[in-house]
Amino acid sequence: MLFKREISRKIRRLAEHFPAIVVTGARQTGKTTLLRELFPAHTYVTLDLPRNAQMAEEAPEEFLRRFSPPLLIDEIQYAPALFRHLKVAIDQDREKVGAFVLTGSQKFNLMKEVSDSLAGRCGIVELETLSCKELGDTLLSSLKSHSNAWHLSRGFYPQLWKDSQLLSSDFYSSYIATYLERDVRQILNVSSLRDFERFMRACAVRSGQLVNKTEIGKETGVTSVTANEWLSVLHSSNQVTLLEPFFGNIGKRLIKSPKLYFNDPGLLCFLLGLTSQSLEASYSIGGVWETFVFGELKKNLMGHFPQTKLWFYRDPTQEIDFLIDIGGRITAVETKWTEIPSQKDFATLQAVTATSSIFEKKCYVVCRTEQSFPIAKNCIALNGFRCHEFVQEVTADLSLE
Repeated sequence: MLFKREISRKIRRLAEHFPAIVVTGARQTGKTTLLRELFPAHTYVTLDLPRNAQMAEEAPEEFLRRFSPPLLIDEIQYAPALFRHLKVAIDQDREKVGAFVLTGSQKFNLMKEVSDSLAGRCGIVELETLSCKELGDTLLSSLKSHSNAWHLSRGFYPQLWKDSQLLSSDFYSSYIATYLERDVRQILNVSSLRDFERFMRACAVRSGQLVNKTEIGKETGVTSVTANEWLSVLHSSNQVTLLEPFFGNIGKRLIKSPKLYFNDPGLLCFLLGLTSQSLEASYSIGGVWETFVFGELKKNLMGHFPQTKLWFYRDPTQEIDFLIDIGGRITAVETKWTEIPSQKDFATLQAVTATSSIFEKKCYVVCRTEQSFPIAKNCIALNGFRCHEFVQEVTADLSLE
């Protein structure tokens, strides 16, 4: 089963203007499948195979003679020496667009080489796990037979939706083992991968919360310096995102620490040891739901409208989960694991948005309601699995450029 990925239009557009395209994203998000579908005429070679990676790193000229463009190179971060030779090949014919399509699942290493060698020569795209919009009718059918909690615990990696018989626990245990052995070992000289896995679980407990590296380090048994380094690895390998706080000039003392979010709720649930049955009764359900909504907003906003920004708001007494910034117009969004929001659920939204004219009058509570409905003046309840409809509404007057 192939899913229509929303980012396809952007990739095709960039391939019409740049000699090279770089697609980043976590492992198993579907980069290779998508690009082989979009560029069937490109020769495909993966550097996941040690012999290919060795040739690309140690004999890059021979590699490019054997695999000539148009060329799709998978996991190119395994051969950093190749980038300089790609630059030479591109500069020989700068008018030849779309000649090289590159993927990588280690953003830090990959983007360093890109900025050093391919600056101005490539378009860059980040591929996330599947969005609810991309799942389309498959999701609608699934929502009729499974609970909301089941969908959160299953997560949105494509393989889990292509193979309905695949147990999510089997997928994620294999995923983490591969991630630790291949990505973490390459980036870090970690003496014990078990320590890093324990660090991941400590971070999972804090998804949706302010980052406290000292606290996470103490719980894991490492220094705050090491905790900072390890958190950078999770971020650079596209496992987590750090959401920055809003710093508007609205006359309040605002929190300056970022919030931590895992990029997929299914992986988060696995790290927390939660199944679809235990999730609903867990104290973590609010954080998992917030993580899911953040992912949906990010997938539908940042991939298509780079001019938008996503923040959170927090002062010493009040907090709003997300602020969507569209050219200085701020829309406030709160998340609640409930079907019918109460007055308490939108009180903070109304209080904060009334303090400054930078906030849009209309605000939103993303919950589990079947249908959107007004819960107060200028406050709308939304269904979390239809965030894309809300994003379409607030970005209606924006260009994709």
